[in-house]
Amino acid sequence: MRRLRQAFSRYGARWALGLLLTCIAVAYTLDFWTSHAIERQDTIIADMRMRLEPFELDPSIVIVDIDSKSLNEVGRFPWSRNVMARLVEQLTQHYGVGAVGFDVSFPEPDTSSGYEVLERLAEHELKGVPGLQRQLGQLKPVLDYDGLFAQAMQGQSVVLGFNLADSMAKGVLPPPAFTEEDLNGRLLLARAYKGYEANIARLQQAAAGAGVFTAIPDADGLVRSSPLLFQVGDGYYPSLSVATVAAVMQATAVKPLFGETVDTLSANERDASTVEHIAVFSKSGNVRFPVGEALSATVQYRGSGGPDGGGFRYVSAVDVLNGKVAADALAGTIVLIGTTAPGLQDLRATPVRSDFPGVEIHANLIKSMLDGRFKTRPWYAQALECVVVAAVGMVLTVALAVLSPAWSVLAAATAFAGVAGMNFYMYFEQDAVLRVFICLLLIAALFVMNLAWGYFFEFRKGRALVSRFGEYVAPELVQKMAEDPEAYNMDGESRELTVMFVDVRGFTTISEGLSPKALREYINIYLTAMSEDIRSSHQGTLDKYIGDAVMAFWGAPVAFADHASRAVATSLLMQASAARLNRDFLARGWPELKIGIGLNSGPMHVGDMGSKIRRAYTVMGDAVNLGSRLEGITKVYGVGIAVGAATRLAAPEFVYRELDLVRVKGKNEPVAIYEPLGKPAELAPAVMDELARWDAALVLVRRQDWDAAQEAIEALAVDHPERGLYTLYLERIDHYRAHPPGQDWDGVTTFDTK
Repeated sequence: MRRLRQAFSRYGARWALGLLLTCIAVAYTLDFWTSHAIERQDTIIADMRMRLEPFELDPSIVIVDIDSKSLNEVGRFPWSRNVMARLVEQLTQHYGVGAVGFDVSFPEPDTSSGYEVLERLAEHELKGVPGLQRQLGQLKPVLDYDGLFAQAMQGQSVVLGFNLADSMAKGVLPPPAFTEEDLNGRLLLARAYKGYEANIARLQQAAAGAGVFTAIPDADGLVRSSPLLFQVGDGYYPSLSVATVAAVMQATAVKPLFGETVDTLSANERDASTVEHIAVFSKSGNVRFPVGEALSATVQYRGSGGPDGGGFRYVSAVDVLNGKVAADALAGTIVLIGTTAPGLQDLRATPVRSDFPGVEIHANLIKSMLDGRFKTRPWYAQALECVVVAAVGMVLTVALAVLSPAWSVLAAATAFAGVAGMNFYMYFEQDAVLRVFICLLLIAALFVMNLAWGYFFEFRKGRALVSRFGEYVAPELVQKMAEDPEAYNMDGESRELTVMFVDVRGFTTISEGLSPKALREYINIYLTAMSEDIRSSHQGTLDKYIGDAVMAFWGAPVAFADHASRAVATSLLMQASAARLNRDFLARGWPELKIGIGLNSGPMHVGDMGSKIRRAYTVMGDAVNLGSRLEGITKVYGVGIAVGAATRLAAPEFVYRELDLVRVKGKNEPVAIYEPLGKPAELAPAVMDELARWDAALVLVRRQDWDAAQEAIEALAVDHPERGLYTLYLERIDHYRAHPPGQDWDGVTTFDTK
């Protein structure tokens, strides 16, 4: 008892919260509350199950496809009825199929033979031509295409299709399967329509039956189910799939089956909730199909559909017309005539494919009917879902509170896999459709809740670490270390990095022109903007402030392969920020703000360095020193940014202006320095033209062709008087004329000061 009390004292609050979450989930399974978001997730899971449905090619159902090949050889659709008559004759007489279902309607007479025109001519303009009426009488059996089609269907198991609508009435409906009067007062909630586009009377009378091929998509536009019965007026009509199966069975009736309790209900209580099946009655036996809301059945998609990915064999209609299909491929089969040609608009959006052939939806339903297997929500589904949710919720509520993080992950993953496995087993093996997302959501909620609870105090400790050591190293580094301490090391190491130095031009003059309070605000605004550009925009590490100067680097503690590119992009961003701040400062009456930035890439020593009194995470090395020198000489060349050759090489996606070859103090080897201008797509053609002219002028300088160089640079200076670089080189040319550098001049400028 003592240990139990201790457990309740330690875990009781978590257990209570877990039990509350479980009760909320159980209430959902019992329909005490609903959520469209959860329903949507269950729909997504259902779609995934459909896509994973295993299938084998069914030889008993064949789709005769009015495909592009058929349209090319026979002609555009709709075809003349004599062609359709020949197609039916080929199927029924030559190939001996078991039944034919048309996913096509024929709502208007076929006048393509021209016979009606000849009749009018014989009655009027050519009335006196001897023997014309007799010849027309002889031609009528050949030119009456509707008659030929009706004759081909007569006595055969041919089912026509028709569409339902709300505003039209074309053709004639077949006799209904049953009427409201036949229901003896029972209420049957089927999808009701006022209009239809059916077949002309003589064709409908010759056919063995007709069925509705209207597709009913869900709210998201996907076809997941299909009604097996539709209502028009007081009559109820079967779908094309039901009508085709009825023709195969030579059915005597198609009727709904009500639950056993219907006879104990009052007339007002008899509603569609008691309808369990649609039955097809025949002399050879009866079959029944389970239905759900609006007398619909879930479509069991077999494969991704079409000639190459479906569960049914496709044959081209023109090959049937020409007798090119093997006889044993069609003998005794159920044939559905439809189209996959894109222009004929019988492609439907489904969970398995966005352009699924509409005719194959009927084929899948017929297959389910013949196999007696439908994916349905069984009577025990709600009870099973409730039990699973309650059991999983209570077990995880207790277990996750006491288990270690690793075991908690394993327990939650096992529960998740178990529920998902049960879901797929019930679907594929038992044909049972279950709602499982609420259970998966409960598992995730319990796991996250316990994880958050368990690490709450660790998180607070991490916050304390950040607060305590924020001055020891850069705060953002401490934050990363607190999140994943194993991934970072403050020990000294050598890495390829990019360092940045930033300084305010003329800061002494600025400080003399401002009061101490204004100067503090001036420098704080400037440093804040520069720091945000470094840290937030391109994940740089802010090293230190040295008065008005800023030092930063990229590539440590977090390694970036593109550290140079990030640094160059940041420098361009900082110059834009400085220009923005300058406009604000001038508006306040403050001194002008200009900054110089030096960048260099190369091997550097990085780590926790300093004394016992104070340490810092910083970088050192020759490459760092060169970066500092480059910042200092930006003012010499009148540019805002100067980068070393290594940085330019490591960030080739930017356009650069070469400034000079320099030998800085402390280094013997000369280095090329450049000014980054931006990415090519960001630069105007005029900038690229100026750059090309400068490159050519720089070649002339290094060739010591002073006259040509001066002429080229003076032209540039006229076009761009704000560019201090051109003024500098014109002064150098004057100096070189007076003091020639000699034939062995290497073009290098030496700086003796820092």
